[in-house]
Amino acid sequence: MNIIHLLISEHTFRTVAMGCMLLGSVSGILGCFAVLRKQSLLGDAVSHASLPGVCIAFIITQVKNTEILLLGALVVGMICIGLIQIIQNNTKIKFDSALAFILSVFFGLGLVFLSYLNKLPGANKSGLNKFIFGQASTFVERDVKLMLYTGVILLIIIILLWKEFKIVVFDPDFAKTLGFPSRKIEIFISVLLVVTVIIGIQAAGVILISAMIISPGVAARQWTDKLSIMIILSGIFGGLAGLTGTLISMTQSDLPTGPVIVVVISIIVILSILFSPKRGIIFRIVMNKRRKKIFKEQLKNKKIKQTNVQRGLEL
Repeated sequence: MNIIHLLISEHTFRTVAMGCMLLGSVSGILGCFAVLRKQSLLGDAVSHASLPGVCIAFIITQVKNTEILLLGALVVGMICIGLIQIIQNNTKIKFDSALAFILSVFFGLGLVFLSYLNKLPGANKSGLNKFIFGQASTFVERDVKLMLYTGVILLIIIILLWKEFKIVVFDPDFAKTLGFPSRKIEIFISVLLVVTVIIGIQAAGVILISAMIISPGVAARQWTDKLSIMIILSGIFGGLAGLTGTLISMTQSDLPTGPVIVVVISIIVILSILFSPKRGIIFRIVMNKRRKKIFKEQLKNKKIKQTNVQRGLEL
């Protein structure tokens, strides 16, 4: 009752809860495409690579304006995607190796920039370090509106390009034979993922945002084989984790919101892996035991029949 009262009466509490719920839903929906394309680490690479973008934007403008800092992160995130594509297309380096290389190089560069900024007079007050682990409690109404508008735009794009996205995600070669520009569509999906990462790093930070993107999709995949249902479930799981994590962190002192949200969504993933039908570990154990029992009964009946036939022949 206390939580419901806070949601109704406290504007700041309601703003942070709404922002985290929206971020969780949008991240979950876009994350489905990364999970199905087996590019779960792409969000991780982009989020880590966005740190130098935040620092460079601050160095150039000397102003801690969230939109400008996120714009810098977006530009560097796009450069990161471009470099990964260039490495993949022009070398024999595998995709996961290219991701790991870009992630480590850009994140290291971001830490160097942060160290440099921390030595400047007055730069400590800029709070750029908060972009590493995030600080959802600083959400204001403007941030929530930004997430709402971005989420609506992303949803409209997904609905309009649903057929193209669906074919390319499951079979890009088949999409190419049908005349779809599968490569361009794949890059476009990556760009949408970059946008989602950028709007989320303020809440979860560059280290944890990848968990908010990938985990809802992984949990939803355990419950269904249908893409549309998977996306709906992923959005619900992400939104639920965002709201629940915020409520827990805001009602308990000294609990960071971003990490609590990640813990909540991780619990949802674990429960899904254990108890979902068809793919759940518990379900498989129960089904295997049932199959063994049926097989033993069939084997026993077969032996009884063979024994009866042999006795009949002997008589």
